[in-house]
Order: sequence, then structure tokens, then C-alpha cells
Amino acid sequence: MKLESLYVTVCLCLVSLGGKTEIRPQKGTEKTDIPAGSMVLTLERTVDMARKNSPSAVAARHTFRSAYWNYRSFRANYLPSLILSSNPDLTRTINKITLPDGSEKYVSQNMLTLDGALTVQQNIPFTGGSFYVESALQRMRLFDSATTSFRTFPIVVGYNQSLFGYNSLKWDRKIEPLRFRQAKKSYIEALELVSAEAVDRFFALVQAQSNYEMACFNYANADTLYRFARGRYEIGTITENELLQLEINKLTESTNKMDALIEMDDCRQALSTFLGLSKEIFLTVKSEMEVPCFKIDPRKAFELFNQNSPDMESLKIRLFQSRSEVAQARSNAGLKADLYLECGLSQTGGSFQQAYRRPLDQQQVRLGVSLPVLDWGRGKGKIKVAESREELVKIQVEQDRNNLEMNIRKLVLQFNLQSERVAIALKTDSTARRRNEVARKLYLLGKSSILDLNAAVSEKDTASRNFLNALHTYWRLYYMLRSMTLYDFKQDQEITENYEQLEN
Repeated sequence: MKLESLYVTVCLCLVSLGGKTEIRPQKGTEKTDIPAGSMVLTLERTVDMARKNSPSAVAARHTFRSAYWNYRSFRANYLPSLILSSNPDLTRTINKITLPDGSEKYVSQNMLTLDGALTVQQNIPFTGGSFYVESALQRMRLFDSATTSFRTFPIVVGYNQSLFGYNSLKWDRKIEPLRFRQAKKSYIEALELVSAEAVDRFFALVQAQSNYEMACFNYANADTLYRFARGRYEIGTITENELLQLEINKLTESTNKMDALIEMDDCRQALSTFLGLSKEIFLTVKSEMEVPCFKIDPRKAFELFNQNSPDMESLKIRLFQSRSEVAQARSNAGLKADLYLECGLSQTGGSFQQAYRRPLDQQQVRLGVSLPVLDWGRGKGKIKVAESREELVKIQVEQDRNNLEMNIRKLVLQFNLQSERVAIALKTDSTARRRNEVARKLYLLGKSSILDLNAAVSEKDTASRNFLNALHTYWRLYYMLRSMTLYDFKQDQEITENYEQLEN
């Protein structure tokens, strides 16, 4: 018994001294052996880099630019346009013409016609019509007779109007501003979702680093316990079965160490690719142990969601589009009438100057009417389909709104409790580490079994992973709430972006 007590005392001293040099998991802190060309990332720095360089952030910027130019095109429809048009025509053929006495004759024509028109056009959004002012000139050269003539239209004023047709300008004026406002909000939302994705990749590497450090720590302890157990087995204080169990533990931890190294390298490469960094840079990540402790008012979050969320804009757009489809179906099924009014001045002459002398006035009014008398209910059917679709969209929009509101309330509740979960997980992790040290010493003193030791190691590893998962969940919930409300609750201010830099 004296020999065994002396041996155990020596073992405890060696374990205690060795514990000072063992690798201890530090929740994702950087390793002690960091190669040259390395980079240590915090969560904040990772998020900033992801918002600038990640493929998702680049795609979000291009998506916003497309929406911006679509909106510019929409605005251009309501501004005056200046159009220069020309249709030169070279003809050499035989045509049938009507003579002054009413008879017809085939005549060879060999001529060149040149024309040009300058038109100012303005769409009228309230009526859907188009107002224009035009000035035109035509020159005709007959090669057979070597004569030239001109026809001019110094000024022509006209108006086109569909009396009962679908007014796309009116509906676009309601929908397109909402669509552009949604694009602005969607861009901010996309960046916040990029931040949430950066959190996922960051903590994946944090967890992988922690797993590797725990594997190294567990392997060092398993190797030490196995060597001590061999000595105790030689003096007959433990059974062979217990020695074999410790050897299995050592081999298992060796395999876990190799697997953890592979997992850590995969996560490192995935994070480097996501951040647009060179694969030559050796990344390590460092996670803070504490999180900001603040609560979010559910009512405030709900109001911000209804005010800022791009999803709410999308619901409004769906409602307007369904109403637009009903209006279009009704206009296509009923009476159609197109009104064309034009008045101006015109003149002809053998020279350019003569074509502008004493121009004659001209007027033209044209009205086209179309009324379906018998269509076997086809028009009515399209109206009913559009109205049914509108009712369905209303129901779906209301259901989607309720689901989104429930989701925001659920996320706020989870976030408000998550900081406490992080504190509990940290305390559990610290207690599990202490229990693991105690269990190891008790085992060396012969006061506990190998099963108790294995359970302590498993609880230590589980507590460490649970703590990192709690940290991960906290920051993911934080950025998800930011994406849904477009509000920074930590700084207590709305999230804004410089859109002018993105428009070019």
C-alpha cells in the first residue's frame, strides 16, 4: 500500500505539472503556433469584410443597380422625349397609278425619297394618352424626269388616346415606386443576411478550432493516463480490462484529433473563399466570451418591421398587381375606342424655300371603335378569373403578413432570452472543466471508475460546444432581427446605406 500511495502521489504531481503545458480549448482563440502570413479575425471584422467582399454582397449591389436603372426607365416614361426619325427610300419599279381622268396606268418609277422628322412626345399618365409636336420634311427626286420636289410639315400637333383601354402608365405609377423602395430595403436586408451568413461561417471555424484544441487536450490526457495506468497495471492495482479501456480511449482521441484537424482546415478554406481572401493566408478566429446584454421591446420591433421590412413592400406590390390585372381584364373585355387627333401646317414646292412659303393648314380626326357582340363569355370569364385571383392574393397576403408578424415576435422573444442562455452555458462550461479535473484526480487516486472519468470528459466537451452554439445563436438572432427591421438595436438607430455610390 505504501508503494501504491507513493506511485499515485508521483502521478498526481506529474499530471499537475503537465497540466500547465497542455493545450486547453479557449473557445476559438488563435493557436499558439500561427504560421507566417496569418490573419486573426474577430466577429466584427469578419462581418465587415463579408459585407464588402463576399459574393452575396457583390450580387446584392448588382441587384440594386438593376432595380435602380429599371426605376430610371420608368421615370423616363413620364418625361418629354425628343425623337429624330428618318426613312430613306430608293425605288426602281413599275407601279399602277390613277390618272386625273380616273383611268389607271402602269408607270415605271425610278426615284429617291429622303425624309426626316423631329418629334417631341409627352405621355399623359392620368389618361394614358400621348401628346406630340412634330416638324417634318420630305424630298423626292425623280431620276427619269430629273425633277425634285419637297413636302414640308412645319408644325404638327397631335394626340392619341385609348378611351376605354388599360392605362398602364397609371398602374405603373402606383407599383414602380413601391418596387424601387422595396429594392432599397432589400439591399440593406441582403447585407444583413450576408452578416448572418458570415456569423455562421465564423462560428463554424470557431467550433472547428475548439474541437481541435479539445482533441489535442483530450489526447494528451488520455496518453498520460494510459502511461500511468501501465505502471499501475504492472504493480497490480488495476485490471487488464481497465488498461485496455484507457488504451482504446487514447486511440480514439488520436483519431478525433486527426478528424478535427481536417474539419478545421475545411472551415478555414470555406471562410477564406467567402471573404474573398487568398488561400495562402492562414486564418484563425477569436471569439469574445461575453455578449452585449440588452433587451428588445417587442412592440418597437413589430412597428419597425411593418415600417422598414421589404417583405411588407412586397405584399403591397402583390395587391396592386392583382388589381391591375382585374382592370386590364375589364378593359379588354368591353368597348374599345381609339381616338386620334392631329392638326398642323403643310406645303409642297419644287425647292426647299418654296416648300415653306404660305403653308396650308390641315386637320385629321380618326376614331376607331371595337365592341365584342358575341364572344361566348370569353371576356367575362377572364374578368372572373382575374377577380378570383385578386381575392386569392388578398387571402395569401394576409396569411403571409400574419406569419411574418409571428416570426418577428418569436425571434424577439428568443433573442431576449439568449443572453441568459449564453451566461448559463459559460457557467456550465466552467463547471464541467472543473469536474473533469476532479474526476481525473479521483481516478488516479483510485476513488472513481473509468466510466466516471469518460463521462466527465464527455460532459466537458459537450459543455464547450454548447457554449459556442449559444454564442452562435445569439449573434445569428441579432443579425436576423436587423435584417427584418433594418434597425441596429445595439446602437439604437436605423440602418442606412449610401445609395448614390451604388447607382453608378
